[in-house]
Order: sequence, then C-alpha cells, then structure tokens
Amino acid sequence: MNQMLIQCQNVWKSYGRKEALRGLNLTLEGGKIVGLLGPNGSGKTTLIKVLNGLLQPEQGLVVIDGEGPGIYTKSIISYLPDKPYFSGWMRVRDLFELFEDFYEDFDRARAEQMCKALQIDIQLRMKHLSKGTKEKVQLILVMSRRAKLYLLDEPIAGVDPAARDYILSTILNNYNPEGTVLISTHLISDIERVLDEVVFIQNGQVIRQELVDDIREKEGKSVDELFREVFRTIPYGGGAW
Repeated sequence: MNQMLIQCQNVWKSYGRKEALRGLNLTLEGGKIVGLLGPNGSGKTTLIKVLNGLLQPEQGLVVIDGEGPGIYTKSIISYLPDKPYFSGWMRVRDLFELFEDFYEDFDRARAEQMCKALQIDIQLRMKHLSKGTKEKVQLILVMSRRAKLYLLDEPIAGVDPAARDYILSTILNNYNPEGTVLISTHLISDIERVLDEVVFIQNGQVIRQELVDDIREKEGKSVDELFREVFRTIPYGGGAW
C-alpha cells in the first residue's frame, strides 16, 4: 500500500457566515491522479488553498506527508491556482529563474523543452501572451517540478478543447510518478480518462470517494454519468469558494 499523503479530519473553513468547508474528512495515498469533483461553490478551491497553506481552517486537522501545512509542505507541493498570478512585466525566462531559485526540484531544462515544443518564446513578457498561452506557461512551471503533491485548480476550465488535450498529456507525461496529482474540476468528461480515483465534494463535505475502475465495474457507468446522477439529486447553494 502506498504511504498516506493527505489527511484531513473534521476541517471547517468559513468566509463570514458562509461555510465553505463543513467538517470535511479526506485521506489520499501517494502515486495517484485524483479528481476533486463538484459543482461551482462546493468547496474545491477552498480545500486546495487549505492544503497549500494559503488558508487556515478554523477547526480540524490537516496533515500532508506527515506534517501540517508549513515550510516543508510548501517545498513538496506544486500549486496551480485558478487565476494567473504573475506580473505582466516578467518574461517567461524570468519565471524560470524565479522557480529555479525558489524550488530545488524545478527542472528548467524540462520547462524550456516544453516551451520549445509549444513554440512559446521565453523572451516574451507575460503581458504580451494570450490568455491560453499564459495558462500553458503556468502549467509548464508547475509540472516541471518533481513534487510529491500537485494541486491543480481548474486547469482546463478556460481553454479550448485542443489546449485541454495538451494540458492533460502534459500532466500525464511530466508529473512525479511517486507523487499525487489532485485536479479540481467540474468538466468531468474531459478529464475522466486520466483519473485513478475521484472525490465528490458538495457543500464543503466529501460525499463519495472511490477508484474510477470500481465505479465503472460496480455502477456500470462512467464517472461523468455518476457525477450527473449524484449532483442532480443534491441541492446546493452555488457561489464560488
């Protein structure tokens, strides 16, 4: 059995009166690609930010590779947020230098190779790149690390189908096989083929966690079909956490 990489016990996180995580419990082993699946407002982004140490829960226990979120966990987590966060004046090469200085596990040669394959000029400034190219650069940075945990928040939400195929192939071909990839999305059909396991989240709670092969064998349906069936019968308040 693989070592337990993520443990969340009774985790609560609120924004004012809005409860984004409501006593959430979750355990994940290493060496898997896992889909964090739920409708908008279900708590996916909040959970990823808690795991990454960007948000502190009001209650509960979060353990990653045996330690609470902090300096060590940041060194083993490679995080792709749902929005661009680099300054427009920075060149692509500047970002490579930043990551090279900041992360011991960053493989600059791999990052430059992926840029070359995509015909991305590393001398260009971020403000001169299209939205899709910016997102590809961010993904290249994240996937060029040999991390233990990759946290990808909606990596395919704003890109065209061709770009989605590239993003999924990049994830499959470049992540550390001994690590775990946690992908947040509500676009199940596009990403199902790369997943080993799925976690359904609703109203800040994990309502189902299962291996993809077990779902297909026991339910006789795809993850996308099961997702539509489950969330058609569960009311939710919407919003974006």
